[in-house]
Amino acid sequence: MSIAFDGQRALMSELDLLVSEGRNPGTMGIDMMSTREILTTINNEDASVAHAVQEVIPQIERAVDATVTAFGQGGRLIYLGAGTSGRLGVLDASECPPTFGVPYGMVVGLIAGGPDALMRATEGAEDRAEDGAADLTAIDLTARDVVVGIAVSGRTPYVIGGLNHAHAVGAVTVALSCNPGSTIAQIADIAISPVVGPEALTGSTRLKSGTAQKLVLNMLTTASMIRIGKTYQNLMVDLNASNKKLLARAVRIVMQATDCSAPEAEAVLGKTHNDVKLAILVQLTGLDVGAAGASLKSAGGFLRRAIEGGT
Repeated sequence: MSIAFDGQRALMSELDLLVSEGRNPGTMGIDMMSTREILTTINNEDASVAHAVQEVIPQIERAVDATVTAFGQGGRLIYLGAGTSGRLGVLDASECPPTFGVPYGMVVGLIAGGPDALMRATEGAEDRAEDGAADLTAIDLTARDVVVGIAVSGRTPYVIGGLNHAHAVGAVTVALSCNPGSTIAQIADIAISPVVGPEALTGSTRLKSGTAQKLVLNMLTTASMIRIGKTYQNLMVDLNASNKKLLARAVRIVMQATDCSAPEAEAVLGKTHNDVKLAILVQLTGLDVGAAGASLKSAGGFLRRAIEGGT
């Protein structure tokens, strides 16, 4: 019993040192506020998050460049986290295929406790460092990959175990936490640590810390996809038109990129089997589908390069 209590006290002492676990002096009376006051207070706290992320753009830049290099070598971007952090990683990974037309498995989200943990808390899963290593082994981690360990506290054993394993394999490692100098920050090749300060509700890191993580993950994948040619201007030209909404979006993108009419966009998409990037190239250059496809391939998939070479 004393050993368990000693371990608990040690953990409490560790949490006392974390910025994300501190008490926010500005919200001490939040339980006495009206609904409007609570919402305004939370919103005021959230307003500081974007600035905190801005401060770590140089570190995010390094992670993006490493990811672009990994993609060029056939590697993957792999997120690893527990609880809210893990769910955010899985969310970002799952949105890449429909948004950018990349294959499933190019961006991977792993969460402590597996898929069941997406819907409900999986007690104790984050405390097993060996599970982080095992989950990476199960997806055949290689030195070509980039592994991003996500943990607000920076001390989650599941993430620590995964990052240590990734380091041993030779993969590039990135730590995303909200506590500078954290354990995972010291392990990783690149440490991204936006400091958002204490939460409106003490320890509820799904608030400002979760928002900061979401912003960083958005930037990481979006910038990486832009760098590998998944956009033209600010349009998502590699989206997978897999449902009615996305098909309608595909038509609009072709119209926006080429200044053509809706019937013209629909017609050229029909010729290219709803390949938006190819449809734009055909519409802008007058090339037939076969020639446009060859031009796009020679341009490495970069639509702007193919347009400039075909006009």
